[in-house]
Formats: sequence, C-alpha cells, structure tokens
Amino acid sequence: MDVKTLYRILCSGKRPTRDDYFYSPIVKFEVDGQEMPVKLVYVSNRGASNQYLVLATTKIGLRPKEIIQMYGRRWQIEGYFKVAKQYLQFDQTQIQSYDGLCGHMALVMMSYDILALAQRQNIDERTLGDLFFEYGRALPDIPVAEALSWLMRTLSGLGRKMGMSSEALDTIFEEFTKALPSSLARLLGSAG
Repeated sequence: MDVKTLYRILCSGKRPTRDDYFYSPIVKFEVDGQEMPVKLVYVSNRGASNQYLVLATTKIGLRPKEIIQMYGRRWQIEGYFKVAKQYLQFDQTQIQSYDGLCGHMALVMMSYDILALAQRQNIDERTLGDLFFEYGRALPDIPVAEALSWLMRTLSGLGRKMGMSSEALDTIFEEFTKALPSSLARLLGSAG
C-alpha cells in the first residue's frame, strides 16, 4: 500500500485531524526482505491547503510535532546549501590548501548570514532567492546620449586643466561631432 492509499483510508475513517498535522500512523516498511517500523506524519502543504506532505522517520518514539520541527530544521539547511551553491559559488571552488578552503567556507557562510539578515529586515515579501538576485543584478545601462554628454563634459574639463583655449576645445568637439554618425550627433545635440 502506498501513502496516498493510506491517506484516503485515514480520511474515510472517524479519526480527527489536528491543527498542525493531519494523521500520524506507524506502518511497516520492507527493505531487502527485512521489515522495519516507520512513523509517517501527514502535514498540510502551505502552498495548497488541499494537498499534503508526508514526513517519515524510523524513530517511532518521536512525537509528530518533533518530527515536523526536525524536518523544518533540515529544510533550512537544504535552503542554505541551495543558496550557497547557486548564488555564492560555494560549489565552484578549487583551493589546494585546507586553510584556504576553511577560509572560503567561512566567507560564504558570513555572506549568507549577512544576506539572510538583510532579507529579514527587508520590508517587502520577496523570497530569499529574489533578494540574492537583486544583489547580483547589473546596474542599468546609461543612455548613449547621456554617455556622450558626460564624455564631452569630462574632456572639456580635462582640456581646461591642461590650459587649452576654449577655441581649441570647440574645434576638437566640432570635428568629433562631424565624425560621429548622424544618429549619434542628433542624440548629442538633444542631450547638450
């Protein structure tokens, strides 16, 4: 019998469900011809209330709440490793010394802690992955007209510092503007 069939049987019975979990039966599980007891805990899936998750343990003495807490801690660890590998390059390291490897691991963990703290203090409700994505996002591109205007202002300032006359600078800029493609020259004219 599989866990779905068992869930349907438990639902059709008179057993009441709890607030934090639905059911917690102990079943026998066979591995290599040897039976072992396994405690199952059916919990509601937070994403979809009509679905459930099944947690399993061979420590049948644990209460369902303890099993749920254990899986919660385990899930946090799995989340850490996913973020560390995906966003902090934890798995893309080639270090030959043990001390270097320990140092890299410590830096990755500190980076994760800092970003997790920033995520907790962040007001909007984005996921942890989105927070790391935002930190890795490239700065927006500067429009071409703005870049050309900045270049002209910077060159003009440098020319003045070097003692060039304004007539010489104007001549250089006129020749530069003539050498530009007409579309860029129009952009530069509209930005200036």
